[in-house]
Amino acid sequence: MDKMMDSPWVLRIVALFLALLLFFSVRTELSPKNKSIMSEQTVVIRDVPVDVFYDDKNLIVTGIPKTVNVTIKGPTPLALKAQTSRDFSIFADLSKLLIGEHNVRLQYENISDKLQVTLDPATVKVNIEEKVTQEFRVDPELNTRLIEEGYILNGMTANPATVYVTGAKSAIKNISYVKATVTGEQGLKEPFSQVAAVKVLDRDLNKLDVTIEPATVKVQVDIGAYSRELPVVLKEIGKAANGITVNQLTISPTKVRVYGKKSIIDALTAIPLEVDLSKITESKTYEFEVKLPEGVTKISDSKIKVKADTTMVEQEKTTTTTTTPGLTPTPSPHPGDSGTTSDNNTPPTEKTEDIDS
Repeated sequence: MDKMMDSPWVLRIVALFLALLLFFSVRTELSPKNKSIMSEQTVVIRDVPVDVFYDDKNLIVTGIPKTVNVTIKGPTPLALKAQTSRDFSIFADLSKLLIGEHNVRLQYENISDKLQVTLDPATVKVNIEEKVTQEFRVDPELNTRLIEEGYILNGMTANPATVYVTGAKSAIKNISYVKATVTGEQGLKEPFSQVAAVKVLDRDLNKLDVTIEPATVKVQVDIGAYSRELPVVLKEIGKAANGITVNQLTISPTKVRVYGKKSIIDALTAIPLEVDLSKITESKTYEFEVKLPEGVTKISDSKIKVKADTTMVEQEKTTTTTTTPGLTPTPSPHPGDSGTTSDNNTPPTEKTEDIDS
């Protein structure tokens, strides 16, 4: 073995083999195919904005995505530069298209020709429509379950009361609701105001892609205690004084507004007013206090005026005068019998009328 290794031919053969191995190894590394593989890079740039060119003063375009994903493949330095700087743009040129539906291929610019570019999506279906602006009334809304028991929503007003909605003609035709929703905490029982965003919805309550001017309105919310207007029913109590006849009683007002829980107020049909006839002494206007029914917290008129029409009754009283025993009364002279006395020994009885007004 040692003799073989000392042989110059063996050393020459080993040296030649190593030389050939090194040659083919370097050649493989420097081949164009491997050079290309080692220098190319693929990058994905997400959410790149899409620019749209069209007559935006008179037309509305729908169907264009706001962003797309861009895949770039090519030389590593160029791919990484595009990914880092993002100085390229993606756009759709609709300036020469007419109103209607179109399939449009998205384009790009400011990207090196040495890079392979793929857009996702690459083609989009767009709809070009006439732009329309129309005025709509704003309807404020509030979840009534937020209102405290015993209180109700009297009304809401929006300022401004109307807004201008701009969008595609088809979208404007589909508008069913223009609302401003007011929010709040549980237990609302006082009026308040709030700035609310305006929403434009179709009949299925889907939000429409339109422009609203102004986008917000100030909503005034009027919340108050629950109330109803009920008639006043006169109820006579007591007895009129002697000598007085009460002919007629007229009340004013004939209706009052009562406040309280809805279940209690709705069960009432009238408000009784007790009028004590013993306090009616003459024809004039009196005031009587209303007794609140149980559950009623407040009433619009706590006192009711009662106009009384009365008549005074005249009474006759008869008084009898009796002569004292032992005395002979002097009879009244009879007209025409001056100075004469009666022959009748029976003393006369004198009657006097007393009118007690």
